[in-house]
Amino acid sequence: MKTELELPAFAMAETADGWTKLSPAGRGRWQGDGIEVEIASRDKQLEIYLQPTVKPFLTLKLFWNWDYEYSDRWVVLGDQWERGFGDLEWRGIAPERTMPWYFLAHNGKTTLGYGAKTGANALCYWQANQEQIVLTADLRCGSEGVVLGQRQLHAATIVHFAESLDRTAFSCAQDFCSTMCERPLMPPYPVYGGNNWYYAYGKSSHEAILNDSRFIASLVPEEETNRPFMVIDDGWQLTSGDGQAWGGPWVGNSRFPDMRRLAEEMKGIGVRPGIWFRPLVTAEYVPESWRRYRGPEGHVLDPSVPEVLSFIGDNVRKMTDWGYELLKHDYSTFDLTGKWGFQMKSQPNALPYSFQDRSRTTAEIVTSLYRTIADASGESLVIGCNTIGHLAAGLFEIQRTGDDTSGKSWERTRFMGVNTLAFRMPQHGTFFSHDADCIGITPQVPWELNGQWLKLLAASGTPLFVSVDPAIVNEEKKQELQRAFAVAAKPMPSAEPLDWLATTSPNRWVLNGKEERFSWHNDSLDVHRYRDAEWWK
Repeated sequence: MKTELELPAFAMAETADGWTKLSPAGRGRWQGDGIEVEIASRDKQLEIYLQPTVKPFLTLKLFWNWDYEYSDRWVVLGDQWERGFGDLEWRGIAPERTMPWYFLAHNGKTTLGYGAKTGANALCYWQANQEQIVLTADLRCGSEGVVLGQRQLHAATIVHFAESLDRTAFSCAQDFCSTMCERPLMPPYPVYGGNNWYYAYGKSSHEAILNDSRFIASLVPEEETNRPFMVIDDGWQLTSGDGQAWGGPWVGNSRFPDMRRLAEEMKGIGVRPGIWFRPLVTAEYVPESWRRYRGPEGHVLDPSVPEVLSFIGDNVRKMTDWGYELLKHDYSTFDLTGKWGFQMKSQPNALPYSFQDRSRTTAEIVTSLYRTIADASGESLVIGCNTIGHLAAGLFEIQRTGDDTSGKSWERTRFMGVNTLAFRMPQHGTFFSHDADCIGITPQVPWELNGQWLKLLAASGTPLFVSVDPAIVNEEKKQELQRAFAVAAKPMPSAEPLDWLATTSPNRWVLNGKEERFSWHNDSLDVHRYRDAEWWK
């Protein structure tokens, strides 16, 4: 198998008139049907440029020959468009498999990586078969082709990794992620604390949040300078109720009458206030030109409109001015594309709408939205949830890297949480701080299992958020939460899943330099094994 990064063997393009095979027009140049693509090789990277064109440009496909050998027993790991949905895994060659942004291949001796660098101006995904590697760059503007006019577009930078030394696939994956992101952004301190969603599910109030804050603060010694967060999730805003993720206007409701005072009182209790919001949906009046479409919960805004970005920035600044030190930005990928990540595959967009600014790609418009939120947030942290991590890297400090865990079903927590923690761990510290979501502590989820998830997250070096009704916590659980917070409050090395090549839910991990084992199933649980693990001491 060739391991160097070469120019593609051939290229295809899709315009409003359909697909055409592009013809070579000199080294690194392809032309056809009014389209010209230039690929420049620089510093072992390939820079993809689209030259100005009057034709609406939808898609570019690039093909490389791949000398795959069955006898090598290659397994392949791909990424996801936004969050993982329990579907991240090493598996054999599957030609139809869509692998957004990057993929790794491993045969026990060699680890290879092919990827688009973070911050690309196209939605990029890979496919691999026994003969070829295929990169698809989705250049659409919503449902239609981008109209470049006289503008040259730098679509993406392609990077490659090849390592045959005696190193683990996990170590190689970390290095490859570092190659893809030049300027990762991390919080200045370990992030941990509470989030009220997985026990309250939107049914909360000013007083309930203060009660949550008192409990979270009680888990941390007063002398601990890295104070925990208490994040107010969906349900505080004017248009909310019964667990529905409604949108703005971003003011409180009858249960949350004064959001500034609430933040001040939370700080007085000893927690850092955090807050959830959905930036692209509002039920308030906005000009017609700001609206992309009408959804069931309000107007869905068009972030290609400069006034919309100003409006969103004003809302972010309002929440930070209230005193909230963490903003949880949610739902924007769904609001922009009409699909959840697991539905997107090779067709990221399901909506029949373009954006008002046809001269920019969806990826460019998404990145401008993220940059607006990041700039307006000031010193407050931003956690992206249902956001595209490959575009948020370098802009948001924290990324929710998996779909929701649960306070009702342990199986969902294992499926979403453990899988996400393992397979997105190479992005921790190389893209952003990787958040595999909360521990929902309720009577419906066995503590013998949830307690292990708590301990794994606490020692993983990643953010730890617990969602717990203080009324159900006995003294034993409180002591375990205190131990977990004591670990999570300090910097820890990134955890490594040792058996991730063989399972979707690894139970063998290296935590703080020591191997630990976990049992994620009731029928094989050794209740006492995890309680006395050495790494707690």
